[in-house]
Formats: sequence, C-alpha cells, structure tokens
Amino acid sequence: MWRLRCEAGRQCWEYDESTPLSEADRQVAAQIEQAQSAFQASRHERRQAADQVFRLQAVQQPTGGASGSALDALFAQHRVEDGDREDDVEAALVRGACAYARLQVRDGHWPGDYGGPLFLLPGLLIACYISGTPLSSQHVHEMRRYLFNMQRRDGGWGLHIEAPSSMFGSVMNYVALRLLGVEASETRLAQARAFIHRHGGALGIPSWGKFWLACLGCYEWRGLNPLTPEMWLLPYGSGDATGARRPAIGWLANPVMPARYWCHCRMVYLPMSDLYGRRATGPLTPLVQSLRRELYTDAYDRIDWPAHRFHCCALDEYTHRPRVQRWLWNVLYVYEWTQRWPLAYLRDRVWRPRALAETRRQVRAEDRNTKHVCIGPVNKAINLLVCWFDHQSPDAEADVRAHQERIQDYLWLAEDGMKMQGYNGSQLWDTAFAVQALAECGDLWTVKAGSPLRDTLAAAWRYLEVSQVLEDVPDPARYYRHISRGAWPFSTRDHGWPISDCTAEGLRAVLALRRLFHDEPAALSPPIPDHRLDDALNVMLSFQNPSGGCATYENTRSYPWLEWLNPSEVFDDIMIDWDHVECTSACVRSLIEYAREFPQHARTAEMRTAVERGLTFIRQVQRADGSWYGNWGVCFTYGTWFAVEALVAGGATVDTCPALQRACAFLEAHRHPSGEGGWGETYQSCSQQRWHHAPEVQTVNTAWALMSLLAAGWHRRGEAERRTVQRAAQWLLRAQRRKDGFWEQQLIKGVFNRNCMITYNYETVFALWALARYRNAQLDASLPHSF
Repeated sequence: MWRLRCEAGRQCWEYDESTPLSEADRQVAAQIEQAQSAFQASRHERRQAADQVFRLQAVQQPTGGASGSALDALFAQHRVEDGDREDDVEAALVRGACAYARLQVRDGHWPGDYGGPLFLLPGLLIACYISGTPLSSQHVHEMRRYLFNMQRRDGGWGLHIEAPSSMFGSVMNYVALRLLGVEASETRLAQARAFIHRHGGALGIPSWGKFWLACLGCYEWRGLNPLTPEMWLLPYGSGDATGARRPAIGWLANPVMPARYWCHCRMVYLPMSDLYGRRATGPLTPLVQSLRRELYTDAYDRIDWPAHRFHCCALDEYTHRPRVQRWLWNVLYVYEWTQRWPLAYLRDRVWRPRALAETRRQVRAEDRNTKHVCIGPVNKAINLLVCWFDHQSPDAEADVRAHQERIQDYLWLAEDGMKMQGYNGSQLWDTAFAVQALAECGDLWTVKAGSPLRDTLAAAWRYLEVSQVLEDVPDPARYYRHISRGAWPFSTRDHGWPISDCTAEGLRAVLALRRLFHDEPAALSPPIPDHRLDDALNVMLSFQNPSGGCATYENTRSYPWLEWLNPSEVFDDIMIDWDHVECTSACVRSLIEYAREFPQHARTAEMRTAVERGLTFIRQVQRADGSWYGNWGVCFTYGTWFAVEALVAGGATVDTCPALQRACAFLEAHRHPSGEGGWGETYQSCSQQRWHHAPEVQTVNTAWALMSLLAAGWHRRGEAERRTVQRAAQWLLRAQRRKDGFWEQQLIKGVFNRNCMITYNYETVFALWALARYRNAQLDASLPHSF
C-alpha cells in the first residue's frame, strides 16, 4: 500500500509491502480503488483529482496535532444531515475546521497535490532514462496511470491538465510512455501518434521540447536556437544582486547577463546552456532509434534541422518572437556552428571551456544550496543530467546519487496516478494560509479548554518554526543569490529559496499565533525568538523595488524590454522578476502588522515608508475595470482580494477610497450568471487576461470575492450590497459536504507565467476563511445572524 512519509516538510510516497494491512487499511484501499475507477471514468469531464489517496488515509488515521477521536467528538456536536436547513455559520466552521485538521501531518504542515503542468514528468523520465536512474515497478504503474488519464479524446495532451492538446504536451507524454515501457502499437499511443503526425510531427514542438528530445537523441542540436553558455562569462555590471545594498540595477548594469533574469528562468536556461554547449546526448539505444521513426512524418536522416529552429506548432505558440530576437539568435547560431578560424579556435579552446566551467560551478552551487532539491522541477531534472554528463568533477558521481535520492521529493500520488509536482510541495504556503484561516475565528477553539483545534494550531507553529530559513547561502554575490536569512520559502527549509509573499504570509501566521496564545506562550514550542522575526522583517524590506512593488524571489534586476528576448513560446513574462500585486500586498500587510506588534521598533519609520510606497504601487496597477490581475491564482478574484486586503489594512475605507469602490463594483458586476450568488472563473481568465466565467460557481473564487467585499465593508453600504454578501455566504454554506465537512475540489486555481496552470487544494481552507470573516461581521452587528 502506498503511504506518505513526511519529515520537516519533506514529502515522500513509499510503497509499503512489508507491513500487514489492518482491516481499516483494507477498507481505505478499497475506497482508493473506487476513487481511481471513478476518476478514470470521468477524466474527460473532470480533469482535477480530489487528492483521494492521501485524504482517505489521513481522514481514517490523522497524524497532526489533534487526535482523530477528539475531532470526531467535536464534529458530532455540530453534525447536520442531508436535507436539513443550514444557516449556522459557527457550526459549519467547526465542521470544516475538524475536517481540515485531519489532513495535517505530524510535523504540522498540510500536504497536498501540487501538480497540473503536463511537461514536468516527461522531462524527469528522459533524465532518468539517460542517467540510468531506476524506478520501481509500482512507480512505473502509477506514472502510466497518470499519463493515460491525462490523455485527451483527440489522442493528445495539453500544456496542463485543463488545456487543449498541444504539440509540446503530446510529444513529451508520448515519449514518456514509451520510456515507461508502453509499446508503440498500444491503441492509445497509436492515437497519440496520429495526433502528432496530423499536426506536422515533432518538428513543431516548442523549444523546451526540442531541448529534451536533443538530450534524448531524438532531435539534432542544429535544429535548436542557440543556448550559448558564454553568456555566463559576460560581466554582471553595477548593482547589488543580494538585496543587502541598493540599487539592484546600477548605472553600468549589463541587462542581458543571465544572472539578471528571473531566477526560475535563469535556473532553467543555466543547465540547458551547459548541455547545449557540450552537445550532450544520451546513448543511441534501440528505443531511441524507434522514437526517431515514430515522431516524424519524414525520415529522420533527411530532415533539414536548421530550417526548423524557429518552427513552432500553431497549437502551442502563446508568445511571438520579435525581429530583434531572431537577429540575435542568427548571430549566435553562426558563432555556435562556424568552423572558420579564428572564431572556431577561440570558441573551442578559450571561451567554451571557461563558460562550461562557470555553468558547472553555478549548477553545483544550486545543488548544494538546496540539498539537491533545486528551485523547481525543470532544473531539478536538467541538473541531474549536468552532473551525469560531467566527467571532470571528482564529486560528480556523488552529485548524481544525491539528485536521484531527491527525485521522490517531487512525486505526488493521487487517484489520477503519480505525477511530478511544480515544486517539492507547497508546504509553507498552505500552512500559513491554514493558520490565518483558523485564526480568523480563533476564539471558537483557543479559548475553549481541551479543543482539539487548539492542538492543530500549536502543531502548525512547529512547522512555521522548522521551515524558516536561518542563514544566507555561502558567497551569495558570487552566485547571484538574494539574502535569505529570516525568509520563509514556499515549501521547506531544505529548498531554502526566499520568496517575498511566502515570507510575509509566514510572518503573519506567526504573529497570528502569538496573539492567540498570548496567555500561554509556552504552548508554542519550540520558540521563534524576536531576532528571527527581525530577520524576516529585513528580508521583506529588501524585496521592495524602486517602483514600490515587490517581485517574487529577488529584486528586479533588469528592464522590461528584456522580455523581447523571451526564448519560450509557451510562457509569458519569464525574463525578469516582475512586481506583483500579490507579493506587494502580502508584504504591505505584514509590515503593518509587524509595526503594530512592535510599536517601538527601531525600523518603524522605514516600515511606514515601505507601506506607503507599496500602497501607491497597488493603486497604480489597478485595471480600468476596477480589478487587479492575479499572477499566481485564477485570477481577477485572486488579485483583487490581495489588493483590497492591503488597501484596507492601510486605512482605506469603501466610503473614501475610489479604488475600493471600483473593486467592489467590479465584483458585483461579475457574479456568476447562474444567479446562485457566487463567482467562478476558468484558467482562460489568466491566459487571455480577461474575465471568463466558469460553467458553475467556484468555491475558491466565491471565497476570495466574499473576503474582499467584507474587508472593504461593502455590506455596510445598503440593503442590496448586504444581500450580495449574504448570498455568497449562503452559497458557501450550501456547498459544504454534510458527511465530512469538506468542500469539493473543482477547477484548477493556480497559475504561473500567465499560460500554465497548477493545482492548489484551496477549496476548504478559503471557504473556512471567508465564512469566519462573515461570522465576525455578524458579531460586530454589521450583518444579521440569520439569513
């Protein structure tokens, strides 16, 4: 039976054959099989799994701060049956909190599915195939299940689970299934091959796909646009990369040096450029030779590879390349392939060896600083190949083994199968939100002696403590790393990359727990001393850019025009670390709360200035229709929620602030056309940057909208506005499952780079948060206690 093992946030699925199954285990195993069959039967209509493999086990035997028996007893006191009228908000909150508490694990965090993109697992499998990294038969079985479940009716696969079929998704997942041992004659692979051929064959795969196929030996390096490693020899120029000093962009900055790119971009193209510079290709096995025949409509040895450098299938092209980018690539292509002296001599004998030494040094630093987890799944797999192809470094073999051991950190199992996640998890992020949601109505459990939910919150504190980053990476300026001591990462301390909004949400969760447990601070153990909170403050202040906004992992290091050189056809806004309303709002709110917690702090004036600049930025980026675009969630309800929270925290009211008035009017105007009282968006709101109604009301969008309206005080404006808020709360109450207190997983709700979606388990936690805020409005008499 598959079981999830967690330690200090590290999540590893392990197949346990040795432990005898109890009767309860056998019942859960049967339920998991039913969930797997149900998902397969409805996979074309419902693309998002409900995380049943983990949840069924966790509900049956919770391991978090609260015991299962205590949660059962508390839930039973507030149980309602199907058909009963439900308008008791407090009872719904207790049921939902009991349900969510069962998902907490022993180290205090909330695990969950963080899949969605469909190009991640194939890249990992190519790296494993080339490097000889073994996979167990159980892993192979579940990966096959996932890939076949994600196949669409037309035979292809999309960029992510809800996207229509594309060349990138189809070729990569076809190759992945062949590497997993599925024969080319299998019916579903025959359908996939027909889709690929019908759209021109694998020559039209976007550049990332071309790279992976070239590594495997199914595409020629001459058919790629250059990934020249000598770019890493360019001078960085003036400006501080660490965030410890100002500015990040000096007068003599070199804007095109790769260390100035957004960290996810540069950490992918760094190992890509290393392998490109070596023309590194795996062994030409019979399977690779067969794939050369299967993927193309022409004979492999007759293809004019250079002619397809710019070829991208129309199904995939999201961003369009300007002329300046083509000109640059043509110049670099001459440099890469010329055999004329002296350029060839200088390239091969002088510049290329130095460049590859530098790229290997940077890759090695990334591996060591993250304990071989790496910043994300793409560079995780490519860094493994860099180490495998490195025949010079004495520790390369040890690095390969360390990478192989950390692969399991990225794998997640659900009823749809085993996937590669978009990170090594979202542990800190989800825990910080869970704490704030529960703290919104903390009086329901913290003031009541013996409440199991009090133990849940105390356990969450332990994860907040163990996940905070305690030191900067060695020699941060040499490796272009922002300061990280005091930050909270997205996932785990091992990962360690500092992020502005994660630091802010982590800090705000810590402050919320300190307030809830102010009469009993010993319950929060181990302690987080004030100097560590000061370190978090220092990191947050360091993230603010001259614009007043905050980017994600670092200060913005180059200029917006660098996006003209975006080498990816399927992602947008990847070249620099852009300011985001979510990151700015999170930091602004945390600075305000920190100043309240420590009113005599030496940096109070600095915090006040940062808050004012942040609020100015948020007002400036409001769209003409009153909304804010959500860069990391779907979509306008998400961005607007963050913005409204910051403006209200900064003292704005709906009566005096035009920005809040426009935001609330926008939400009023975009209620779901069903008339049920909620809101719902699809991922197309992100990719097309305009509102797209979901087919049905969505719990998460409704919760975000309701929290925005409540924060702004919209319900105090009049009877119509109050009714809007009441109906949204009523919808959330009706949507709660009576039998267990959860809310159903619905459409995908995360996004990155505008065009790729990712899974979050947001439904229950945000429904709880919104209803808790609604209850608070009832308590202050601004809303009636009955509907």
